[in-house]
Amino acid sequence: MKRREFIVLIGAAMIVSPVPVHSQHTDRVPRIGVLTALSEADPEAKIRVEAFRQALRELGLQDSHNVHIDYRRGAANPDEAARNARELIELNPDVIFAATTPAVAALIRQTRTIPIVFVQVGDPVGQGFVASLARPGGNMTGFTPYEFSLGGKWLEVLKDIAPQVARVALVFNPDTVPYAGFVHSAEAAASSLAVHAVPAPVRSPSEIEMVIKAFAQEPSGGLVWFPDVSTAAHRKRIIELAAKHRLPAVYGLLFFATDGGLVAYGPDSVEPYRQAATYVDRILKGANPGELPVQAPTKYELIINIKTAKALGLAVPPTLLTRADEVIE
Repeated sequence: MKRREFIVLIGAAMIVSPVPVHSQHTDRVPRIGVLTALSEADPEAKIRVEAFRQALRELGLQDSHNVHIDYRRGAANPDEAARNARELIELNPDVIFAATTPAVAALIRQTRTIPIVFVQVGDPVGQGFVASLARPGGNMTGFTPYEFSLGGKWLEVLKDIAPQVARVALVFNPDTVPYAGFVHSAEAAASSLAVHAVPAPVRSPSEIEMVIKAFAQEPSGGLVWFPDVSTAAHRKRIIELAAKHRLPAVYGLLFFATDGGLVAYGPDSVEPYRQAATYVDRILKGANPGELPVQAPTKYELIINIKTAKALGLAVPPTLLTRADEVIE
């Protein structure tokens, strides 16, 4: 995966300095807490966490040497997230790195003082995590991956690759993703694309299976999967069911396409982990998280899985192939 660039919305570019780490707690080795959503065994989770660790090493932060890193994995549901957040906070870290909305929501309910750097959090302002992107205020800042306008864009991509689609299920977990903005964007684009968009909330694997099976009962159906940790954890089954019921699907997380999904459109999900390490480093050196602007991607990628397209009987238009950042044969 190519490295993506992120833009600072307001403020100076990040400065990396090789000077020694100075913790807020000067009597001990600085402690970094890490709360991620996907399980330790998930291949994508391994790639992301290692990107964060490698970036820390490049900044001179070596685990068990001049910093101590505590990991808690699993924040796909509120109970699990709350338990892991509580355990991390009890360790009294100098800063916490948190991935996904459920993880941050669990942390903010338990601390308003420990600095938090987040990634994979959609609409951090609307969710009350920060006051603004330019000046977050409070104890957290980070990297937000999506604009709500992507709801309509996902619908356009699906229509481009599967022109016969006339009914589209907009699938999301209402408990773990700020879905309303995406739904509004998709519904606004639907009429011009001659598509009927149907919001389809799901909270469990059984509900995921139920929605896909139900939507396959009538012809000309398609799926749009909003980016979300709970659906990402079940992506293998989702991709299998979409193929079984011959439903074209577009995904907001790029690794769905590399794992066999038809098409994905979204930001690089690894680069923010590297970028987050620079914020962690700056906070350990004394920076105020409330004064570090939340950053957003400047580019979104399109990945097309040709093998899956052929299995669905779809001929990918040359214009779409030209636009693709990656084509999987």
